[in-house]
This record gives sequence, C-alpha cells and structure tokens, in this order.
Amino acid sequence: MSEKTSKIYGIKRRYDVERGQIEKLTKEDITVVDNNIAKKSIFGTSLGNAMEWFDFGIYSYLAVTIGKVFFPEIDPSAQLIYAFATFAVAFIARPIGGIVFGMMGDRLGRKKVLAITLIMMAIATLSIGLIPGYATIGAAAPVLLLVARMIQGFSTGGEYAGAMTFIAESTPDKKRGFMSSGLEVGTLVGFIAGSGLVTLLTFLLGSETMLEWGWRIPFLIAAPLGLIGFYFRSHLEETPAFQAMKESANERKQQTSLKHIFTEHWRSLLICIGVVFFYNTINYMILTYMPSYLSEQLGFGETKGLVLILFVMIAMIPFVLAMGYWGDRIGRNRLIKGALIGTIVLSIPAFLMMGTGSSILAFLGLLTLSCLFTAFQGTLPAALPSFFFTEVRYGSLAITYNVSTSIFGGTTPLIVAWLVKATNNSMLPAYYLITVCVIGIFVVALFVKETAGRSLRGSYPAVEDPSEIKEILMNSEEALWWKEEVRERNERAAMKEKISILGSQQKNVGNIR
Repeated sequence: MSEKTSKIYGIKRRYDVERGQIEKLTKEDITVVDNNIAKKSIFGTSLGNAMEWFDFGIYSYLAVTIGKVFFPEIDPSAQLIYAFATFAVAFIARPIGGIVFGMMGDRLGRKKVLAITLIMMAIATLSIGLIPGYATIGAAAPVLLLVARMIQGFSTGGEYAGAMTFIAESTPDKKRGFMSSGLEVGTLVGFIAGSGLVTLLTFLLGSETMLEWGWRIPFLIAAPLGLIGFYFRSHLEETPAFQAMKESANERKQQTSLKHIFTEHWRSLLICIGVVFFYNTINYMILTYMPSYLSEQLGFGETKGLVLILFVMIAMIPFVLAMGYWGDRIGRNRLIKGALIGTIVLSIPAFLMMGTGSSILAFLGLLTLSCLFTAFQGTLPAALPSFFFTEVRYGSLAITYNVSTSIFGGTTPLIVAWLVKATNNSMLPAYYLITVCVIGIFVVALFVKETAGRSLRGSYPAVEDPSEIKEILMNSEEALWWKEEVRERNERAAMKEKISILGSQQKNVGNIR
C-alpha cells in the first residue's frame, strides 16, 4: 500500500469510526509506539510540570515570609491568609488560560502550546523575585505580585492539561498509567526542589536574612530552569493521535469550537470537574497548606515543618510509580475508590497524630495521608484524558481541569486557613478532607468508566510490541469500546438537524401563506 493510498485509507477509516460504522479493526489501524519517543515525551512534559510545581513549592514554603514582605501593615495573624488569598486569586486566570491554550492545543498541536506555557511560567516566576517589597514601593508591591501570579495562573491553565494529553497520546494503552505517573513524579520532584531549596536557604541564612532578601533566590532560579525545559519540549515529536486527527480534520475543513465542546461533550465535562474536585482539593491540602499548618497552627517551627513535608514527598515517589503500575493491571477505579475510603477512615487519626507535637507521629500522620493521595497521582493523569475524544481532548480537559482547580483546589489553603482561624479548631482540615472524599466516592462509583488497558476515546489502540496486534484484532469490539458513544452522538446530531430542517420548512410555509 503506497503512502498516499495509506493516508486516504486512514482518513476513510476515521470517517467510518465517526459514523459508528467500524465493527472490526485492521492491522493498519493500530499504532505501535516507539518506546524511546514515549520516554522522551514523558521526560519533556514532566520537566515542565516540575517547573510549575517548583513555583508552587517555593510559594507555599515562603507563604509566611511573603505575607510579611508584601502585607506588613496587616495584623500578623492575618498575613498568612492574605498571602494565600494572593495565591488563590491567581486561579481566576487559570480557566481563561485553559480555554485559550486548550483550543490552541486542539488546533495547532500539543507540542507548540506546551513550549509557550513553559516560557510564560518561567518569566512570571522570575518576576516575583524581582518585585520590590512593600517597604520600598508601598501598595504597588502586592499589586505587582498579584499581576505576576495572574500570569502564572494563565500559563498554568494550559500546562498540566496539555502535559496529561501529550503523555496519554504518546504511550501504549497497557502502560499508560505507569508512564503517565511520571508526570506526577515531576510534580513531586519540582515541589521537593522548591521546598528543599527554601529549607536549605532558611537553615543557612536564617529567618531574618530570608525576610530581607533570601526569599528572592528561589524565584530567580526559575529563568535557567525555564530555558532548560523549553529546550527539551521544543525537541519533542507531536503525538500520533493528534497527527492522525489533524489529517482527518484537514480533509473535513472544520475545527472544534467551544459551542461544540459544551453542547456535545457536557456530560464528560461535568464528570471531569467532579473528579478534579476531590483530586486537587486533597492535592493542595497536603502539598500547599500543610507546611504553614504545621508551623503556624501546630507550632512545629518553620524549619522542622518544612523538613517533615520534604521527607514525606521523597517517600511518595515510589508509591506514585507503584500506583501507576498497579492501576494498569487491576484497574484505576479500584485504586481510586480504595484511596478515597482510606482517606475518610484515616484522616482524623492522621491529624490527631500531627497534633501530639511529636515529630515522629506527625511524620507518620503526614505519610499516611500522602500515601493514600499517591493512588490519585498514579492513576488520574492517565484516566482524565480518556474522558474526551481526540478532537476536543486538550481543550475540554484544560477547561474542566482549570475550572475545578480554580474553584475548589486553589482556594483550599485559603478556606481551610480561614476555617481554622474562625473556629480555633485544628481538626477542621480532617473534616474538610472527609467531606470531599465522600463526594468523590459518589462521583467515581456512579459516573467514571474503567479505561485501564483500553484505547483513548476516539483513538485506535496503541501497543508497545507488534505481537500484541493479533490479540487486539480478535477483540476489536472491546478495543473500540467508545464507538457506541459515537453512534449516540451522531444520532443526536441527526435528530437536531432534522428538527432544524423541519422548523425551516414550517417557517417557509408560513411566509408563503
């Protein structure tokens, strides 16, 4: 089969899939993934994600210091709340960035957009380190801080969703969970690097010097890290799923619109928002709020609290990879529901251990919650992209992920800090986690389909070795598990078209009369 014939054949097959007419696969439909390219994709995207969480790490660990530098006129007991408010307000820009970069990613390609978001993030983080404090320029200081955080939020809107999409489309179906878990390893490495740097600088320079100028150093390091990440991302290859979709889209001469996403994929949008709700609420509770909770509420002292979280995050890395591995084998939904139930049962004991004042017990309490959280980190980066079809995957995931993160995740440190202060109850974070997990079980049990080992929605199967093709061809019905959704969608579209035509005909008849 010639290259031209093969291309025409492939486009025709895609048309047939969209019409719900493909019953069996052929050998040519199945993508054999190059392992070297897949590993390169994982490294490039994970590096950018590490950059994002490097910023979150240094901001979280410097929240108390930032409050003193930029809000010195405010009551010291409320400075932390204002620092977290600045952190949370930036999340307003995330959905906007998600829409802009998500639509760009579905039209121009995943690779190009991921390079742009990384550079924007690096510039914004660098800018924070260059802003004069309140003592120097007054009220302009917190305003400039807010602007820099808004730019960070805007760029982050296209970052994580794009990274998840890129890895999901570049890896074989049976190893998608394990390989996608590398993205969350990047999250932890970035957070560890940021928090570790702050911890080291605090130990070497002391609190006074950190308050004076030392806090700027971690933000200034963002520039060289951004350039390194940009280099690796600019040398990635576009995903096979996007390339295949783009060929078909070029033939059809049409592009996906926001209206199409909201009218045709609204159910998947709502399910994704529900999943990201519990995922990122727990995420920001453990990784962003806990350092300040340990130092401000439990009195562990700034350095000791930072060190405890740092060791916990290092211990989390092998658990994340293990969860990704087992999610591919026994199913991601099982692990997710198990971790949600575990968090409900163990949240109160974990926070009671932290409240004893013992460093060992506090470490064990943190480790308990963090290990349960790794079940989400190891499975959801592979599960979330599977909610959407290829032509809308980046845009839909970017919109839903960032809307849910902005409303629920980014506000978690602010809400919990306010609740603890208002009630003077240090157990409020445990009750908050329990409530979130109860809602999470309901969402996963009723609405999330198991996709471990399966192809992404709207994509043909992807394998690591050609020897797997025979087995897939023998079970093509299972391989194209999503085709019933395509048929239902097309039936709805046909019905809408008939109603529209009928309405036009009736209108014309009325005009004639």
